[in-house]
Amino acid sequence: MTEKAGVRFEEAERRKGAIFATVITACTALSWLARDSKVLMALIAILGTYLITGNRYQWLYIWRKTFYRDMIGFRVLVTMIIKMWLWERRGVSVVTRWAEIAKRYPEKKAFVMGDRSLTFKEGDEFSNRIAWYFKHQGFKSGEVIALFMETQPEYVFIWLGLAKLRVTTALVNTNLRGDQLIHCLRIAGCKAVIFGDEMTDAIKAIQNEIRDMPLFQFNSPERSSPILHDTAPLATELNEMPTTPVTDIEPAKPRDTLMYIYTSGTTGFPKAAIITNIRYLLIPLGVYTAANLSTSDVLYDPLPLHHTAGGVLGAGQCLVVGCTVVLRKKFSASNYWSDAAKHGCTAAQYIGEICRYLLSIPPGPNDQAHQVKIMIGNGLRPQIWSEFVQRFGIERVLEFYGATEGNSNLVNLDSKVGAIGFLSRLVASVYPLCLVKCDEITGDILRDENGRCINCGPFEPGLLLGKIDAKKAILTFAGYADRTASEKKMVRNVRVQGDCYFNTGDILVMDHFGYFYFKDRTGDTFRWRGENVSTAEVEGVISNLIGLKDTVVYGVSIPNVEGKAGMAAIADPERKVDLAALSKGLHTSLPAYSRPLFFRILPEPPLTATFKLKKKELVEQGYQLNLHTDPLYFLDQKSGTIVPLTQKLYDDIVQGNVKL
Repeated sequence: MTEKAGVRFEEAERRKGAIFATVITACTALSWLARDSKVLMALIAILGTYLITGNRYQWLYIWRKTFYRDMIGFRVLVTMIIKMWLWERRGVSVVTRWAEIAKRYPEKKAFVMGDRSLTFKEGDEFSNRIAWYFKHQGFKSGEVIALFMETQPEYVFIWLGLAKLRVTTALVNTNLRGDQLIHCLRIAGCKAVIFGDEMTDAIKAIQNEIRDMPLFQFNSPERSSPILHDTAPLATELNEMPTTPVTDIEPAKPRDTLMYIYTSGTTGFPKAAIITNIRYLLIPLGVYTAANLSTSDVLYDPLPLHHTAGGVLGAGQCLVVGCTVVLRKKFSASNYWSDAAKHGCTAAQYIGEICRYLLSIPPGPNDQAHQVKIMIGNGLRPQIWSEFVQRFGIERVLEFYGATEGNSNLVNLDSKVGAIGFLSRLVASVYPLCLVKCDEITGDILRDENGRCINCGPFEPGLLLGKIDAKKAILTFAGYADRTASEKKMVRNVRVQGDCYFNTGDILVMDHFGYFYFKDRTGDTFRWRGENVSTAEVEGVISNLIGLKDTVVYGVSIPNVEGKAGMAAIADPERKVDLAALSKGLHTSLPAYSRPLFFRILPEPPLTATFKLKKKELVEQGYQLNLHTDPLYFLDQKSGTIVPLTQKLYDDIVQGNVKL
């Protein structure tokens, strides 16, 4: 049998097995519902016939192992589809949904931070004051106002008040300064800026460049900072506004733009991702359903509100479903569990490297003196997963996968260690997601002789794509404020001529049971000694070897040497990394081609606001000695030890005198 014929035969067997398992699943589900012995007899007959006609043990085994998981996933998916369809048909927006919730729980705490809180009624009245104020200022539907402010209970109600006027809010990252800040204000077409008093210096530095934008300074009740010149004292003037709703504004539609949320900018200037009303409703409702939460749950959200995780998924549990959400101005590993215990939190969020930071704190009495039963987020490394849940007494981890602007969402419903989600392998062809073969270094998608993308099999790394379907709320792709950037994220003719998919840019791997595992971002993988090296994998190993410190791994070029050598930047302000133990651990934990040759010790972690590791500037500087003052080291190939990178050693490496 030829190779192509073998592939076709295997694919045919898979389809037959999938069809059969789907029939069994449907019959089993019906038998549960009907409690009918005839259905069970029919199921037994189908099973017997199938086994007689061929060997299908593999697919039966997969069906048996994943049936319960897939049924839970099916329930969550169907619930979401029906709910979104009903809401869109009724014309529900975030404002109208909030009105229902606020009316239902007027005296319940909506947001809590420290010793301050706002009830649902107080939040609604505050947002009405915002709406009236900016209506009097002459702002109209479709215009954009930037919100540049650190986390506080009023934050969400400021943009909600603007939404009541159908004014779009651009949630600007509070870490941005100078040119990046100006870029974000311009690209979204902002007509004005609302900024917190803690952002005064950042605004003052660019005030001359944004003279066309009126400035409104909001002083929180706990501050008394001076008002910046030529700005309106928003907090004071709001007191003169009525608390009743603005009634002469046409309600927003579900597909209307609600806000802009900026990408983290790890590889350049941030892009303004469009968040529509229906997408804002979808994200928190999806997590609420998948996590099996109730309105009595209290969520701990220590994440910045200008990003999707904190401001949509977290804060949305208050606006969309009616949970109390506990906020914190800045994440603190040492206060995480004491905060959760103090406020009676039953669920908590994490993102990026947060779980590693929590583990790095010495064990103490607060580790399990809390009521948190479920952790919700993404980025929990598989190397620390089991240790984390055991130490902190977590019953369930809801690890999910998704992007601010994307439509490709996965969720791990059964706390499978290391998995970011799953798809049922038995009916994989009907899902609007697919994993396709690509060049791991460039990210270029590989296609067959017909020009179609090639699906990956189990344990084959591939690029995750999500089908775009404007007719379905959960499959839409609103894109960015910059339409050119939106077009770059689209892949066409994936499965059939004319279809369109969202390119996540992430390389994942799927196992035999349909669980997905994150491998790397396209462009982060590099090739050395003829092998592809996953930076995410190496980062996890090194971090474990050096006491869970921040580690960034990337590829660097060496003159006249094929591929890129690995380089690791380690954040260690005290400069106490045990290089001897690290070199020994690398030799026992990683194959030769994955071991970094260069090491840089950083004074502070290179993190984005969402606790993701940045590497663009590090890649540009590489291992050059004259671009910074950080200590540099080299993994000597003869001795197997890590030695200081001197000028002479650097010259020998680039001149080819050192054997690599």
